[in-house]
Amino acid sequence: MTSPSGSPDPAPPHSTEPQDTPLAEGMAFLANKGWQILLTMGLATTALGVIALVWPSATLRVLGVLFGVYLLATGVFQLAGAFGTHVPRHLRVLHFLTGALAILLGLICFRGAMESILLLALWIGFSWLVRGTMETAAAASAQDMPARGWHVAFGIISALAGIVLIVSPFASIAALTLVVGVMAIVLGLTEVVRAIMIRIEVDRLAPAPTAKRHPLFHRPHPQH
Repeated sequence: MTSPSGSPDPAPPHSTEPQDTPLAEGMAFLANKGWQILLTMGLATTALGVIALVWPSATLRVLGVLFGVYLLATGVFQLAGAFGTHVPRHLRVLHFLTGALAILLGLICFRGAMESILLLALWIGFSWLVRGTMETAAAASAQDMPARGWHVAFGIISALAGIVLIVSPFASIAALTLVVGVMAIVLGLTEVVRAIMIRIEVDRLAPAPTAKRHPLFHRPHPQH
């Protein structure tokens, strides 16, 4: 039924004030957290680089201990995998041997700093040598590989760096520590600058808060 006057009920007025949607609030929250996390990571990376340059010997000892822990954890997981029911029989022996060898090398790392540094340098050297050799061979055999020349050059450089680490492990790992320290400082400062730029951009794109006028007295709606 219609009202006696025959006129339809007036439509409620549309509010012209901008309303924050949940999506916009979520994006603002992520952007705010993003620059904070990036700033923290940049400061931590810069601090690690400074520590590596100021105390290189202490850094090498810490890296040796962490490498020993890594070998022990790897060996334990390899031994546990050797006794798994899903592992084929011909792979159980391989898992057991690699796990036992990793645990043995990890225990050697805890005997002294020199042993751990030596094993770390040899580990990195052999991994670089194998990776560089495989990448060079793959790039040389694949004629249609994209950026084939860069892959060949990178493989040769990685193999040569691995050979240098194997032949002269202590001097090479010390030089590598200095290089890593410089790179960490550069990357850390870059992340700090990026975090500051993101913070400025977030403030620039954030909408200005609109002042809402509230009535001093709330008048109840008339009862019909």
